[in-house]
Amino acid sequence: MNIKVLNIDGSKSKDITVSDKITGLKVNNKLLKYVIDWQLNLSKKRLAKTKQRNEVIGSTRKIYAQKGTGGARHASRKAPLFVGGGVAHGPKGDNYKNKKINKKTRKIALAQTISKKRNNNELFIFDDVKKEIKKTKIFNSFLVKNNLKNVLIVSDKETEKNIVKSVRNLPNVKLINEAGTNVYDLVKYKNVLFTTTSIKNIQDRLKWKRSIF
Repeated sequence: MNIKVLNIDGSKSKDITVSDKITGLKVNNKLLKYVIDWQLNLSKKRLAKTKQRNEVIGSTRKIYAQKGTGGARHASRKAPLFVGGGVAHGPKGDNYKNKKINKKTRKIALAQTISKKRNNNELFIFDDVKKEIKKTKIFNSFLVKNNLKNVLIVSDKETEKNIVKSVRNLPNVKLINEAGTNVYDLVKYKNVLFTTTSIKNIQDRLKWKRSIF
């Protein structure tokens, strides 16, 4: 698929060919939600924690005799049944097992998200920036000219270094390196802007020894 390449300096644009394997896929929204939930689960800080029975400080002496009291049998007051005892099945702080998603599934979800952006005309590519741009108004005028709002910029390493100062103060614009491209950010922002190098590298990254599509 041919996609028009935008230029920050306003020079004549060209086209770049991007594989249909990342721009022409059928989208499974349930898969995308599954991967997004996994991402959010990983990033969530778990601060709530309760003490389990073995963590409560106190005597382990038996409360009363096993038999002859007419009451139910109990051991120590650390049992969850008593006030001040441990909590059964309570939150454990950071001691959680995060669910895992295999790499192949994550790659498919990423490729489908890029396809979804293309289908909605929300995917754009601009030429690599070889010289540093320090002024915010230069990059902002480029976005305004192309009617780009709420933008995720997925950049190669060199371009990232050259535009970071010009985009860091722009509202609703986020700059990430191609290595950190993820489903959540792609869905969160309305428009996604790749560099010519970053889209090629992501295309190579999504290749599999056996076809994943």
